[in-house]
Amino acid sequence: MSEAIAREMMAQRFRSFLPVVVDLETGGFNSERDAILEIAAVTLTMDAEGNLMPEATYAYHVQPFSGANVEQSALDFTGIKLDDPLRQRIALSEAEALGEIFRPVRKAIKSHGCTRAVLVGHNAAFDHGFLNAAVNRCGIKRNPFHPFSSFDTASLSGLIYGQTVLARACRAAGIPFDNQEAHSARYDTERTAELFCAIVNRYKDLGGWALAQREQGLEEL
Repeated sequence: MSEAIAREMMAQRFRSFLPVVVDLETGGFNSERDAILEIAAVTLTMDAEGNLMPEATYAYHVQPFSGANVEQSALDFTGIKLDDPLRQRIALSEAEALGEIFRPVRKAIKSHGCTRAVLVGHNAAFDHGFLNAAVNRCGIKRNPFHPFSSFDTASLSGLIYGQTVLARACRAAGIPFDNQEAHSARYDTERTAELFCAIVNRYKDLGGWALAQREQGLEEL
């Protein structure tokens, strides 16, 4: 019964969209020209009390696409070493990495009674632009993400906590943040997921959307 309630609330909470947190580390700022070097996604779920929480993390190193540009300044910033033997052994092509991300996202959409994923990111337009460019390059026809809608935790945390930098917003929300671990797609995605859940749950606790919708869901079930 509780699982059915949680499923119904998740399907209603974001107009049948399932929020999925995404972060990409790239070789620059130009989504058409610069390489994706890492990609990570965190699927979210909800309990019977309407609390949003991280569910599972998927993270991959990505081989630069043929002809891609990689700025040295980007490598210096992220600390990614393209010639690292371990990275070279496990890195996937763009198409493979997108497939590995999209497969569980589609499964999560179905299991939560939703119709599509909506990207959640810190400065979401950046990650969304790179994701869409990669989808186009790879000729992927079934992109589970909405093509232009997204939730931006930089804007949301600016509203709620008065902070727009990820590290500062996390600390304001009581989420530990290690600057030494930052700028890896896995770490940044997991912290962004915690931040987004904290914001949504705080709104619920203040008497927001979820309370009225929970009552409606209980009556219907």
